[in-house]
Amino acid sequence: MNPQLIDQLKQLGIELGANGLPYRFPLHPNFVHLTLGLFIIAIAFDIAGTLFPLERPILKFFSMPVSRSNFFDVAWYNAVAASVITFFTVTAGFFEILLADPPAEMKSAWGLGAGTTMLLHGVGGVLLLTMIVAMTIWRGYQRFRWRKNNVQQVQLSYLLAGVLMLGYMFVHGTLGAQLGAEFGVHNTAAYLIRQGENPNQVLQQP
Repeated sequence: MNPQLIDQLKQLGIELGANGLPYRFPLHPNFVHLTLGLFIIAIAFDIAGTLFPLERPILKFFSMPVSRSNFFDVAWYNAVAASVITFFTVTAGFFEILLADPPAEMKSAWGLGAGTTMLLHGVGGVLLLTMIVAMTIWRGYQRFRWRKNNVQQVQLSYLLAGVLMLGYMFVHGTLGAQLGAEFGVHNTAAYLIRQGENPNQVLQQP
């Protein structure tokens, strides 16, 4: 927790709620789901576009008028959107980490303390943002320069990198989930219980 930041918020007339934030619901987890969804769709549709010759009989059987370029279009725009939204994801995450007050004595299922988990998740988030932006730039060069006239718009090495990143996202996301579920960071019920209050009574107050 950053006492100076809390004092600055109080000077602005902003009080922290039961979840330790100046707003009712944490922003970071919501942005996280956008980052995950957009990037997963980007990689999935690039894989679908690459495997299009195998899918064509199935699409034809269901009378679905889909061209190979449609898959690559969806993948490209989702990659761009993932790059943009992840800046907000990381920004919200760091702001909420500064206001976090996790129990110091607890250990996660991975045997890590709250401070170590937050550090790994924070640094990992910046690394993830860097990788997503780098992947989008790489994807852009393939789309507009290197493979502009190629029916298969993406390189197999790009797809492999994307699949490896999905594995990294799983590990990184698990650290974030442990912060909320196990350490109770910005978890309203967990915060109130640690303060010795009854969540059912407090949350029912107008």
